[in-house]
Amino acid sequence: MAQSKLDKQAIKELAELLSETGLSEIEWSDGAVKIRVARTVQAATVAVAAPSAVTLTAATAAAADDPSQHPGALKSPMVGTAYTAPEPGAAAFVKVGDHVGVGQTVMIVEAMKTMNAIPAHRSGRVTRILVENQSPVEFGQVLLVIE
Repeated sequence: MAQSKLDKQAIKELAELLSETGLSEIEWSDGAVKIRVARTVQAATVAVAAPSAVTLTAATAAAADDPSQHPGALKSPMVGTAYTAPEPGAAAFVKVGDHVGVGQTVMIVEAMKTMNAIPAHRSGRVTRILVENQSPVEFGQVLLVIE
């Protein structure tokens, strides 16, 4: 069995392209050779010494403008295709206004031909659904908000 040589220059160029474009992963293949470069996106943490009404109002406004700042934001654990229903023509798993429980499937993300159930991370009411059925999603992208 022949072993392929590691193409360090190709990996370096893909990593640079990843940084330049802001993508979370990139894949390249040529025949039997396949290279995938991915990075982990980490959210910044903000520490507040003493909460005040102004700080809380600003945080609430930020969460309204940027759903990723909302404590009920359910983020995609992977890159893939989001499905809001279990199969074509079926009713959606959830809709805005529905109450969900922890662990309840609220969406599916298909990655590498594998269907991954996305469970609710908290109980509450779905207030926003931020992806459409069969839309591509990135790692860390907010799928929906549960309050």
